[in-house]
Amino acid sequence: MDSQRVCVIGAGPSGTAVLRAFKSTEEKGVEIPAVVCYEKQSEWGGLWNYTWQTGVNQFGEPVHNSQYCHLWSNGPKECLEFADYHFEEHFGKAIPSYPPREVLRDYIIGRVEKSGVKEWVQCNTVVRDCVFDEESKKFEVKVYNLVTGKTQVENFDYVFCCSGHFSTPNIPSFPGIETFPGRVLHAHDYRSAEQFKDKNILVIGTSYSAEDIASQCYKYGANQLYLSWRTAPMGFHWPDKFKTVPLLKNVSGRICTFLDDQQAEIDDIILCTGYQHYFPFMDTNLRLQTANRLWCDSLHEGIVWPSNHRLFYIGMQDQWFTFNMFDAQAWYARDVVLGRIKLPDKDTMSKEWYEWRANEEALEATDEANIRFQADYVQHLVGMTDYPNFNIEGVVQCFLEWERNKHTNIMTFRDKPHKSLMTGTMAPVHHTPWLKAFDDSLECYVDGKAPSKSTNQH
Repeated sequence: MDSQRVCVIGAGPSGTAVLRAFKSTEEKGVEIPAVVCYEKQSEWGGLWNYTWQTGVNQFGEPVHNSQYCHLWSNGPKECLEFADYHFEEHFGKAIPSYPPREVLRDYIIGRVEKSGVKEWVQCNTVVRDCVFDEESKKFEVKVYNLVTGKTQVENFDYVFCCSGHFSTPNIPSFPGIETFPGRVLHAHDYRSAEQFKDKNILVIGTSYSAEDIASQCYKYGANQLYLSWRTAPMGFHWPDKFKTVPLLKNVSGRICTFLDDQQAEIDDIILCTGYQHYFPFMDTNLRLQTANRLWCDSLHEGIVWPSNHRLFYIGMQDQWFTFNMFDAQAWYARDVVLGRIKLPDKDTMSKEWYEWRANEEALEATDEANIRFQADYVQHLVGMTDYPNFNIEGVVQCFLEWERNKHTNIMTFRDKPHKSLMTGTMAPVHHTPWLKAFDDSLECYVDGKAPSKSTNQH
């Protein structure tokens, strides 16, 4: 294995899952390829890093991050807990179920720091191009160091694309929106709710970001929130300051008209309209193109590029499961590299892919059906590797309890505790209800120190 090299593109949760997968095998005395991970940010952590910047950064590069001030997990931490590194192990005690961004990032980074894989990561390094040379059977990866300004080309036997799919906004247009005198921004560029205090805000979309950003704006004092839907409304019991409206039809100055001809005077518009799978650095015959769905286009087992089995995409699905699903995918792809898993022939791959797609398309339009589909997928992958097995049905039940809590009260679901499926420990209740918790720091959340009076925590 000494002569073989693996390239990992991105050092967020998906990329670090790959690093951890290879390291866990090396720790068992198994020889592994040389692993090199390229990360364009100055630190690993992916989307869980926060930056105040939007648009382009100081290097002229598109800003990758979509995280914002005051973000807390919108799902129970018990549903994303690593099977090989528990929250209790990291923090030395049980913590509440909906950690702020800083706390979750600390947990993600803690696992890989403990693994000792930082030396595999080259930060401030952007992958510009990735092509496969049929003659040498190697990938040629062109990388650019943002600090030194130097470009180099490296050869690899395998490539893992782990750059995620929540950084290139999907931006719709509406007639007359160019006349709107207020601010129009995508959720990707949203950084803080304080700027919308006392304002009438239109939130377009029904995604998790729409749900959370609208809630944040309410928490930090927005005057009125209009929630505009295309396919179906979110269906929660919103407080009095919320109004659900159909899709925006047109704009004339500050007056927004909706498909049912209702009108509202709006100060700012936030587009929570999703993201594109966008990988311009991959050669066209290696580039994944898919909608955001549970069963992605093209990929065998949701991971392997069908026409080149040396290329893997990690974390490209629409997601209920997250960190532990990325782990399951990383462990599977690692075992393909190590020769432990033999891939089927082209016809069998195609048949298996269509079976999964047919099952996805036949799903009932319920959250439980979608959760169980992804749970079956994760269990399928875990069963083929040495990734620690865990109570996946328990995770499903935790998701369903979370959904019930949200539909009971969208503003208080984060105040509820859940039980760890890894340790069996019930989480403590956070000392301050979410609506009144304005200190998002790790010290306040984990250590229970007195909340800060400042509301400018990142």
